[in-house]
Amino acid sequence: MEIRTDRVGRLTPVLPERRRDPEVRRKFSSPAMRTFLSIAGAWGLTVDEQRGLLGWPAPSTFFKYKSGQIGTLSYDTLMRISLILGIYKALHILFPEASLADAWLKLPNSNPMFAGKPAMSFLLENGMDGLYQLRRLLDARCGGEY
Repeated sequence: MEIRTDRVGRLTPVLPERRRDPEVRRKFSSPAMRTFLSIAGAWGLTVDEQRGLLGWPAPSTFFKYKSGQIGTLSYDTLMRISLILGIYKALHILFPEASLADAWLKLPNSNPMFAGKPAMSFLLENGMDGLYQLRRLLDARCGGEY
């Protein structure tokens, strides 16, 4: 399946029933992992934090990713990266100063959801559910709901 653009050059979305297709996942895997590693660098994440956000791949697998040997990522890993990209984007909308947007995940947080801990702790403790919850919270704040 080709990734196509419409008449004005916008990417056409991948239909939900095609998202688990190995060929679709293969085409998205390298760009997705490069994007994740770039965001992880901007956020100053440790190797353990990066592995935690990705769902704890084996160290050897993670270092293959870092060296560019990505192959085809699992649907779960691609979903995690998608959520992380949305979190990154929302933080940069909410905090136009890039240094604050990138530091936010590691700062103590008074929101009851985080119990005074940094959002990164919440993400590592709650896995995929934590990523979804943080993404929804930030998206709501970008939309002015909170």
